[in-house]
Amino acid sequence: MMSEQADTETLFERRESEVRSYCRAFGAVFASARGAEIFDVDGTRRIDFLAGCASLNYGHNDPDMKAALIEHIASDGIAHGLDMHTRAKGAFLDVFEQYILGPRGLDYKVMFPGPTGANAVEAALKIARKATGRSNVIAFTNGFHGVTLGALAATGNGYHRGGAHIALSGVTRLPYDDYLEGLDSAALLERMLEDASSGLDAPAAILLETVQGEGGLNAARPEWLRKVAELARNHGALLIIDDVQAGCGRTGSFFSFEEAGIIPDMVTMAKSISGFGLPMSLVLINREHDVLKPAEHNGTFRGNTHAFVTARVAIEKFCSDNGLETQIRKAGNIVASRLAASGDVIGRVRLKGRGMMRGLDVGSGARAARICETAWRNGLIIETSGPEDEVVKVLAPLTTPIPVLEEGLAILDAAIRAETETTPLIAAE
Repeated sequence: MMSEQADTETLFERRESEVRSYCRAFGAVFASARGAEIFDVDGTRRIDFLAGCASLNYGHNDPDMKAALIEHIASDGIAHGLDMHTRAKGAFLDVFEQYILGPRGLDYKVMFPGPTGANAVEAALKIARKATGRSNVIAFTNGFHGVTLGALAATGNGYHRGGAHIALSGVTRLPYDDYLEGLDSAALLERMLEDASSGLDAPAAILLETVQGEGGLNAARPEWLRKVAELARNHGALLIIDDVQAGCGRTGSFFSFEEAGIIPDMVTMAKSISGFGLPMSLVLINREHDVLKPAEHNGTFRGNTHAFVTARVAIEKFCSDNGLETQIRKAGNIVASRLAASGDVIGRVRLKGRGMMRGLDVGSGARAARICETAWRNGLIIETSGPEDEVVKVLAPLTTPIPVLEEGLAILDAAIRAETETTPLIAAE
């Protein structure tokens, strides 16, 4: 008789589309998870440094969120409400205003588009184009904003862009910060915006991630972000910060742009905004640019009531004081120092990212893949990012207990050392 693991894997091979991705690298059938630990059907434990690709910043199955959701369901709370007013939505907006917007002096309107980050980006682009009367959008090298057509036009990754099989237009791509040594890309942008013969159409928006999650954990300098924000303001473009992956505390503060001291015209959020891994996204919009008419951007699932329940608890529990930020600083310093030490084993590597959004550029995608595969065999789930998947990427839950974090980093360090012993470092493979 086949084991449950083998039997279910056969079922997936037989019935699931070839587009499946993560399951090819992590060949297990998972059954349960708690905090930063996940267990397969055979009971094998692994530490999770993937965390739903930053959709589980507060870990798996937080007990308080779980209790609130169970209570909501058990009491026949609204399960689906389109964009109607519900008690759950009101409670979420109340705590979001009280603990997130208010203390930061932000007065955004909150839009609930479809439940994905890509849908939030689509909505933001529509708003920018309607508000300004322009069509061009400036995006940056290595940016990743989703794979629906509008968001994909702003995404830099060639593999994903190739999946569209149609022209992707309406976006001008410029170099991100530190894209090329010696190039001041903000100065280049300024010159092109000021030069009537540069060929750069007046932009409706400038769209960027402050830390490029899929693009290789490239972290923009605060001064670069401030310059880009100034250029957007001076040239009538709306600044859109894509905080889908970098938000909800991942870089050290709730919003990734806080360190730079800028206030974007719009912010897109998804992934961990629900707190529990439930589908949910939102667009924060400067009041004067809240221009879409009723249902001009809509969808059946524009507002996940169950996600409102868990998101409220997440904000009350983790964002009502400075406790989580203190934890992120401590854990982020540990991750950075351990990755740097591991990198010293290889040599000629680069520590990437910020806060608890960290990675190690190990020089090639093949090397990074082998490191992640070895880590997987030894009990750690971790993925890669970057244009050639050359960055080993740590996205541990922000709430990971320090001993578990240390255990995971030790597994990663051992995988790096094993790779270095078997495959000497070369410039490219």
